[in-house]
Amino acid sequence: MKAVILAAGLGTRMRPLTFTKPKFLLPVGGKPALDRVIEMLREIGLKEIGMVVGYGREQIQERYKNGKDFGVKIEYLLQEELLGTADAVSKAKPFVGDEDFFVINGDVFADIESLSSFLSYYEEVKSHPGFGGCLTIAEVDRPEQFGVVQVEDGRVVKIVEKPLETKLRTTNAGIYIFTSEIFEAIKKTPKSERGEYEITSSIQNLVDWGRKIFAFPLKLWGDLGRPWDLLTANEYFLKKQKGEIHGKIEVGAYIGEGVYVGEGTRIRSGSYIEGPTYIGKNCDIGPNCFIRPYTTICDNVRIGNGVEIKNSIIMDHTHVAHLSYVGDSVIGSYCNLGAGTIIANLRLDEEDVKMEVGGQIVSTGRRKMGTIIADYVKTGVNCMINPGVKIGPYSAVGPGAVVYEDVPPETMILVRTITEIRKWPRKEEVKS
Repeated sequence: MKAVILAAGLGTRMRPLTFTKPKFLLPVGGKPALDRVIEMLREIGLKEIGMVVGYGREQIQERYKNGKDFGVKIEYLLQEELLGTADAVSKAKPFVGDEDFFVINGDVFADIESLSSFLSYYEEVKSHPGFGGCLTIAEVDRPEQFGVVQVEDGRVVKIVEKPLETKLRTTNAGIYIFTSEIFEAIKKTPKSERGEYEITSSIQNLVDWGRKIFAFPLKLWGDLGRPWDLLTANEYFLKKQKGEIHGKIEVGAYIGEGVYVGEGTRIRSGSYIEGPTYIGKNCDIGPNCFIRPYTTICDNVRIGNGVEIKNSIIMDHTHVAHLSYVGDSVIGSYCNLGAGTIIANLRLDEEDVKMEVGGQIVSTGRRKMGTIIADYVKTGVNCMINPGVKIGPYSAVGPGAVVYEDVPPETMILVRTITEIRKWPRKEEVKS
């Protein structure tokens, strides 16, 4: 069976991280998310992949090329206009022909056992009269963010994309097996209220035509829809990581279990690193750093003296200068955090941290959540960034600034204190 990965979207809910790179290349557990999707397909035996690309396609094609280095064969399918998931699936027709095919969103992950069982389930049900395909489902707390699925006797009765209200908790997990009939259903799909051709509407067409769409529950599922989802996925993949040391560890540094250290990386004396933690290639860590669990530090990163990092993702070529604190945050590539930069991750009232996503203020569902900093951002010494703040690419925060609100791309925040100069009379030294 051929597989199709949908990796063309803008990732607007992931901004500001996606202003400079497609969300499918954002790292989780030391690898781009799309690496993880390709690995999942390879592990269940699907090695012939059609990848639908659009936004950021040059970066995606540069990394994966023909797929040989990743143990698969990749053919690229271009979605020139980003008109929705149904339109994206339609691009696969020349690639899959009249055969049944596997589809997965490029920003979801699931456990291998469930995916293997999904393929076996398809083999069981494909001979049913009126078979129209299979989809995966998952139970979530906020189903209105996804496609909500009503299931009866193991089959889809109704599927609605992002309903305003629902009592159901069963969501469409973005992993499917379609017959070639899906292409006819896509042709009959109208634009949604969001101005897109959505695959959920195409599936509903099949249901309305009397086709049987079978639903298969996943044991574990995650979606990289919002910036803090990166931290959830990062934790999941790091839990499975085995500790390996390929770099240089100086005398006096402590490396805990489940810590991966890449080639060319130097861990300086006095550093204390708890696992699971991933540190990439050619990094310089310490001295006297405290790296706490579920942290990913990508390649060519410098972490200065006396820095503490907790449950965060630090992307390639970023420098976190001495005496800084980064907690529960995502920091982009080529950033420079000045000495004494403090990122707060807990509100004074200890309520869940809120963040702006798609023009709306929403709860992250996290009591501890720091900041999202895009690529090419600089901070001056002793600046403070409050929980839930996002900073756009190519921006700068000046020395001593306290950031309470989101910073747009290409913006500089400067704070000037009022200085009063007075004459200070010299006093005679008091002698005993």
